[in-house]
Amino acid sequence: MIRYNNNTPFNLSDKKSITNWLLAVIQSEGFVLGEVEYFFCSDEQLLDINRSNLNHDTYTDIITFDYTVSNLINADIFISVERVQENANKFSIDFNEELRRVMVHGILHLCGYKDKTKEYKLIMTQKEDEKLQMFHVKP
Repeated sequence: MIRYNNNTPFNLSDKKSITNWLLAVIQSEGFVLGEVEYFFCSDEQLLDINRSNLNHDTYTDIITFDYTVSNLINADIFISVERVQENANKFSIDFNEELRRVMVHGILHLCGYKDKTKEYKLIMTQKEDEKLQMFHVKP
């Protein structure tokens, strides 16, 4: 099950299509969906989470808490709506496209993909691009 929570006035549109797409992404990587909960929050809320849980004093667009066991995906994923909007503006792309990229980024972390090195970042970006193409395909 995928659930969406809003800690800001933001409201995710087209939840059914996004849920079906994320489920298809999970299955395409050989995993099974357990429970994934997305929390849409402000920059300050995510900064507080980053400070208190990861000892990082930086803004970020996403923090993923991974509770996956074997191939059963379980997680809490926190996304800063403000940071997503800022990145969409920075890269001159649609907000919803950037949001989907960030959402699938969290799922890919749960599937074992990393992004701490230049090589891993390249692989992660390629996977994000691949999975974003799946959004237009009906599962």
